[in-house]
Formats: sequence, C-alpha cells, structure tokens
Amino acid sequence: MMRAAVGAVVVTAGLVAAAAPAAAAPLWPGGPDISLPGLPPAPELPALPGLPAPPSLPTVPQLPVEPQRGPANFATPAVNPSAGEVVGIAQPVILRFSAPIADRAVAERAIDVTTSAGDVPGRFFWFSDRQVRWRPDAFWPANTDVTVRAGDLTSTFTVGDAIVTTADDATKTITVTRNGAVVRTMPTSMGKPGHETPNGTYVIGERYRDMYMDSSTYGVPVDAPEGYRTYVEYATRMSNSGIFVHAAPWSVGSQGVENVSHGCLNVSTEDAKWFYETVQKGDPVVVQNTAGGVLSGYDGLGDWQL
Repeated sequence: MMRAAVGAVVVTAGLVAAAAPAAAAPLWPGGPDISLPGLPPAPELPALPGLPAPPSLPTVPQLPVEPQRGPANFATPAVNPSAGEVVGIAQPVILRFSAPIADRAVAERAIDVTTSAGDVPGRFFWFSDRQVRWRPDAFWPANTDVTVRAGDLTSTFTVGDAIVTTADDATKTITVTRNGAVVRTMPTSMGKPGHETPNGTYVIGERYRDMYMDSSTYGVPVDAPEGYRTYVEYATRMSNSGIFVHAAPWSVGSQGVENVSHGCLNVSTEDAKWFYETVQKGDPVVVQNTAGGVLSGYDGLGDWQL
C-alpha cells in the first residue's frame, strides 16, 4: 500500500514539472491565442490535396476621366468639322460663336480637344471675336477619332488616311502619297511671273465637278489684259484666295515645263479627275520652291502658316 502511494506521488510530480512553463495555443487555426497550463501548441494543419486555388478577382477597367474644363462664357457654338464627318490630317477645328467673346482666355479654358490616339498637343488661333480655331502642332494621326468639347457642345469627327500632296516648282511636279506611299505623280504648271503661287501648307476645301473661274472675283475685270472667265472641270479648292488644282487641257504642253497659270495648279483632265476623286476636305497640299512668297495664315485655308 505504501509503495503504491509513493509511486503515484512521483508520477504526479513528473507531470507538473513537464507542464511548466505554460504554452499559448489558438482555439482554432487562425483563432485567438490563449494560455492553458499543460496544453501543447496546436500542430499546423496540412494542406488538403486536390482543392483548386481560389479564383482571382476580376480587374475593374479604368473609366476614362473627362478633362476638367472651366465654365463657358459662350452659348453653344457651331463647329467644323461637323459630327461624324471624315476629314484629312491637316483639318483645323473651327468654332463660331453667336456673340463676340470678351475674354478669350476664359473661352479657351472651356474648350477641350481629345483624340482616340492619345494626347495630341495643339494651339488656338483667333480669327475674330466670334471665331477661334484649334489645330495640332503637327498633322493629326491618321485614322483617328477627334472629340471636341466646348461648353455644352460635344462633337466627334474622324481623321482618315494621311493623303499628302506636294507641289514642287523646282521639278514642276505634283506628288501624292497615302500613308507614306507614293500613289501618283503628275506634271503641273503653276503661277506665271507676276502671279506666282505662294509657298506653304494649304488645306483642301470644296471640290467642284465644273465651274467658271472669273478674275473679277479678286478685283481684275474680265476685259482687263490679265482678266479671264474660263470654264474648268474637276476643280479642287486649296485656298480661299482662289487657288485650285484643276483640269487645264490648254496648258498640257507647259505642264512639267513652265509656269503659265494665274496661280492655280494646272494639270491634265485625267490627273485633275483622279485628284478630285481621291483627296478629301482637310488634306494638306504643300507648295514649295516658288517665287511667290508665303500663303497668308489668315487665308481661311492657310492655318498651318500660323
């Protein structure tokens, strides 16, 4: 009897010694730690095989942020190009107001031009208190959507292919490229001495299947020594001052050789027809190496001189 009691005391003493110090263990994996005397640390649970990884959360797309604009000091303006129109890479944005603008800086802060191609830097030009224009510093990127916001106006137009025409008086040749590739060359006759075609970057305007060209429209009577009233076909305007690319079958012998026009770019009927059917409003025409000075930036189609 005594031996059994002593043995029990020894065993109990051994258990007490092993339990010190107390261990902290969570009530459940990931739960709060508690200290229970004599409780060993909870073992880590093994990963369960065969369970798929939790699905990743879908990425929320970033919504476009509308540019911050100031309050408008004008009523809804008229805009050119119009909504949905397709134009060339040199086309300026033209805003016309119903009343004179007293503070141009305030008006500019209420106008924003953005493109689907990203940021395109540009500048404002005021033609009058009722008309402001905006153009990019370089030609628009081809095949781009452009959105104009001005006060409560929002309008989007599209820039098409990059069709660039270069008329070089040194070679008396017109070269047309589309997206950088040459698509046509044609001989031309430009303005003769005293009527030299100005240098500069022009912008294609209206196109006429046929029309009468009349010198009296710029102050020279038809019966004057340099006056004329001439029927022409496939006339494509490139300046408001009256310079066109047009068919001139009477000067084919001079085209590519010498300048005999009153400033227009004379080409054959076949070339004029092709040009009329190929170019679009807003395409640039670069005239170079003439003795005609520089096209006025305020011609109306001469924005690239400003």
